[in-house]
Amino acid sequence: MLSKKMYIGGELVDSRTPFDVVSPATEETVGQVAWATAADAEAALAAADSAFADWSATSISERARWMHMLRDAVIASEEHLRECVHLEMGKNWAGTQEDFDSLVNSLQFYAEEISRLRPEALVDREGTHSHSLVYEPVGVAVAFIAWNFPLLNLAFKIGPAMAAGCPIVIKPSFKSPLSAYAVGELCHRIGLPPGVVNIVCGDDAEVGDALSSSKIPAMLTLIGSARTGRRVMEKGATSIKRYSMELGGNAPVLVFADADLDLAADIVGAVKFGNAGQICVTPNRVYVESAVADAFAQKVVERARAVAVGFDRNAPVDMGPLIDAAAFQRVDGLVRDAVAGGAQVLAGGGRAPGHDRGHFYAPTVLKGVTSPMRIYSEEIFGPVVSLIEFNDEKSVLDAANDTDAGLTDYVFTRDIEKAERCAARLRFGEVQINGIKYAIDLPHIGIKQSGIGCDCSHLALHDYLAPKRISRALVSRDDGA
Repeated sequence: MLSKKMYIGGELVDSRTPFDVVSPATEETVGQVAWATAADAEAALAAADSAFADWSATSISERARWMHMLRDAVIASEEHLRECVHLEMGKNWAGTQEDFDSLVNSLQFYAEEISRLRPEALVDREGTHSHSLVYEPVGVAVAFIAWNFPLLNLAFKIGPAMAAGCPIVIKPSFKSPLSAYAVGELCHRIGLPPGVVNIVCGDDAEVGDALSSSKIPAMLTLIGSARTGRRVMEKGATSIKRYSMELGGNAPVLVFADADLDLAADIVGAVKFGNAGQICVTPNRVYVESAVADAFAQKVVERARAVAVGFDRNAPVDMGPLIDAAAFQRVDGLVRDAVAGGAQVLAGGGRAPGHDRGHFYAPTVLKGVTSPMRIYSEEIFGPVVSLIEFNDEKSVLDAANDTDAGLTDYVFTRDIEKAERCAARLRFGEVQINGIKYAIDLPHIGIKQSGIGCDCSHLALHDYLAPKRISRALVSRDDGA
């Protein structure tokens, strides 16, 4: 069984109260972590605050050197970091690779990206002054990390924060804290300057609220739900702070009759059944033009039935469990509500066959989903495909936009002009046309209730930087003195 400590002010810190981490695959305790209190949160904030003056003044090359050292330590600990994700989430072994790679890529990318930052010269219309725009770290950052991709989500925050010169306090979810604490061990191992990175996990209300309400952080950043985002902003109102938040989605998929149906089914199946559908950008509402609705449904059903569900890292497993019993009950409740409203189960529904223990939900396909059903408007966060028929472009665009969420959408059509029309009208931060692509150098953006700010790319780095204008007079005024 794994045992992990908090990381505060450069030291590994134990607590009086250990917290059991239970595998959603086996329902057995797989580790214990030191459970933080509000006092620990305050200590982490104080450590970050004390580190700010030195870390923000550290040269970019020196910051990059520390980031490369941490990257190398991460690479050397690949097996252990992936094991942590595998155990705490029940994620299939192949799926842990994305988490691990994301951390390596983030540390590498932002160490390089910060070196490209240059002062900008501004034009003075009267010619009396020279002006330059420089960028400085905003201050201490606090990051709240969602459980579904524990290392990937951490990577999206630690990379730009370290590069920008912002000490950071990271609070992982209590549902998957092992891998984040393991990163703290690596920071300790390489001797990272105290306070630059701090990692504490505790009760959301006690520790989370203590971090949000403190006047120390200049920035609060979050990957989670809109409800959590609102609470963080409410508690953070003790002072003026920056916010960068990715708050989930209700992604529509538009499959037109002229689309490559196999391509569309492959992508819908991969993103819907990967990580048991616990992905912010996973398709929620799959709109299919009536002329190809039956053919497309059959293709998705074939892919659902081919998914290998399980936990054995030595077996060819495609999908693990939902994160806990509450998640299982919620997803099953959405499916039952849809069926009661007239939807038809084409595949799956309920517990995955052969899994009496663990929170394994069967890859599920529903046909005939309509707007009054809860599954139509609520983020599913489970391996359930909801199929909805449509007949014309305008109506499906209206339906796709009829949501408070605005993270990702997908369009499948061979008609480039149609694809461009759809991209122009869809109110989402990302439009994926005939494919899907995510990478550390590509901005990940939510609008409406799906968030503010940006993860990944150079845009995320600017969330941690404050612009400063420096103006110099070119001619001294003769005041007759």
